[in-house]
Amino acid sequence: MSLAAVLGATTKQDGYTEGSGYLVSWCVGHLVELARPESYSEQYAKWRREDLPIMPEVWKYEVAKEKRKQLTVLKKLMADKRVESIVCATDAGREGELIFRLVYDYCGCKKPIERLWISSMEDAAIREGFAHLRPGAEYDFLYRAAVCRAGADWLVGINGTRLFTVLYHTKLNVGRVMTPTLALVVQREAEISAFQSNPFYVPELHAGSLTASGEKTESKAEADRIVSDCTGKTAVVASMDQQEKTVQPPRLYDLTTLQRECNRYFGYTAQQTLDYLQSLYEKKLATYPRTDSQYLTEDMKEPTERLVAWLNGNMPFAVKNDAPDLERVIDNKKVSDHHAILPTMEISNADLSALPAGERDVLMLVAMRLLCAVGKPHIFEAVTAVLDCGGHSFTAKGKTVKQDGWKAVLSAFKTGMKQTPQEIDEEEIALPTLTVGQVLSDVQASVREGKTSPPKHFTEDSLLAAMETAGAEDMPEDAERKGLGTPATRAATLEKLVNSGFVQRKKKQLLPTEKGVNLIAVLPEKIKSPQLTAEWESMLKQVERGALTEQAFMTGIRELVTGLVQEHTAPDPAFTALFASENTSPAIGSCPRCGGAVRERQKGFFCENPDCAFALWKENRFFSAKKKSLTKTMATALLKEGRVAVSGLYSEKAGKVYDATVVLDDTGGKYVNFKLEFPARKSGKK
Repeated sequence: MSLAAVLGATTKQDGYTEGSGYLVSWCVGHLVELARPESYSEQYAKWRREDLPIMPEVWKYEVAKEKRKQLTVLKKLMADKRVESIVCATDAGREGELIFRLVYDYCGCKKPIERLWISSMEDAAIREGFAHLRPGAEYDFLYRAAVCRAGADWLVGINGTRLFTVLYHTKLNVGRVMTPTLALVVQREAEISAFQSNPFYVPELHAGSLTASGEKTESKAEADRIVSDCTGKTAVVASMDQQEKTVQPPRLYDLTTLQRECNRYFGYTAQQTLDYLQSLYEKKLATYPRTDSQYLTEDMKEPTERLVAWLNGNMPFAVKNDAPDLERVIDNKKVSDHHAILPTMEISNADLSALPAGERDVLMLVAMRLLCAVGKPHIFEAVTAVLDCGGHSFTAKGKTVKQDGWKAVLSAFKTGMKQTPQEIDEEEIALPTLTVGQVLSDVQASVREGKTSPPKHFTEDSLLAAMETAGAEDMPEDAERKGLGTPATRAATLEKLVNSGFVQRKKKQLLPTEKGVNLIAVLPEKIKSPQLTAEWESMLKQVERGALTEQAFMTGIRELVTGLVQEHTAPDPAFTALFASENTSPAIGSCPRCGGAVRERQKGFFCENPDCAFALWKENRFFSAKKKSLTKTMATALLKEGRVAVSGLYSEKAGKVYDATVVLDDTGGKYVNFKLEFPARKSGKK
């Protein structure tokens, strides 16, 4: 709608808008997607190990039933004799390119392609983009990389999931990025469980406001002896080291860094941050979200100067900065597809108080980061004093700030927050004035006790960081992309792990479930290796650049999947017991869709046929809204009779409870539906 408004295509039609020589239409997410296995052969409708690996020679595509109407609209528009060329204006990234090209090819269109490539939805940016449309052929390699990504995910996901599901008789999702990410979480929990905490003791010296620490020791007797040697004695300042240190401003936000900080500051999940930022982008208040760059291009210098000037005059956390350093954030070589995330000048016209709280938090954080990034360095003097007492050495560290610089902006931003993340600076306190040879009389000593700490549980912040660097130590220095997934896909990966029941959110922590731990236990190293998937991501980047062929990349994926199937012909006896409880629970009824047995699991009642989506969730919206949970007794009756009488259902509208019959109203969709029937009244009316 934003593009259409700028172009003047404002006459609404069925599925598109028209005007000023343009027809503007849209896709609904992925209109055209890779076909399911059964479209290649009916035998793949059943999950059998002997049918694996499933390796299509030529990819087939299909269109979901609910999306066919819009695809028909697009096909008709592309064939319109008035249309001379097609402008691809989907998201300027790998997946946006794939969405458009699949529709274009599926519809058999041969007309010339032009590409709109913009990072802002501001009217001026849209006009500028349409004035400089690029030939579609410039993005052929990007499309090939997107096809490779989709094909690799299909081959690993379909074959891996079917293989281990039939071997262990329970649904075990395998994913090219999801599985190694889960492995990171499981490994961290194993390290925490295996960790043995040991006590330690630190002798400390006290002289007025000065506290100096001795060497940490595992022996309390040794620490007590040092305290005894020093208490009431004289200490001498043996040496002083003073160094001026400079902390340069931080870089601008790419998506992953923003997601990490939003989790740390506000507790938002990676997906929530992406959703808030996407909404700001669509409202023209922020630039393109899915970027992996932390720099700007040279041509953005002048508009960014104006933006910084406005922010400095209007943001509550701004501090006086007469000479913002924009050169620090400009580097054409470090911007590939999209520049770093910025607010847009539309912020000057917006009523920020009217924004939803999440969007406002994200926008303010992005604005704050820009002011920090162009701010002055933070300069301080670090002082280290070494004291001798009773034949023992003690060290005190302090810090004196000489120039707040960019940290003044950060400090002002935190002051305006209700809660701020805990950040510890060991040198935050300034030391009293000391000189070499100075004598401190009648000092006191004590022992500070502590325990060694295990690794911390993953949060979204720390897991995103781990995904970004996973396998990096084994990658060549010049690898174009390292880590698991991309900034655009990491949030979806975390959500899929949670929704699949492999990871649970507990407060701000991400913890593996028993099912997640068991899945990693049965999977071979090659599938759960962060290094392997990081190599694939780097290779996909090479495909984008034209440095690696699509065939070379896919050959490696096909060889891996084939080897996986050949190596796993039977379940490992060491692991079969892990899923026994899921496999042996008694059936509570027959599936109304396929006739398979329905068994109880932790979160609901599910058909045992892995290819059947029938599920009765214990906590579902229908019953939750009525303050009820679906019990085993109710589920059994619904499967047997198709209905069950339930008392004490709550009406949100009336604020009262009532009795009714719940009827199973399954239409075969993604979710099972229910409806209510009420007993007849005395008058004979319902």
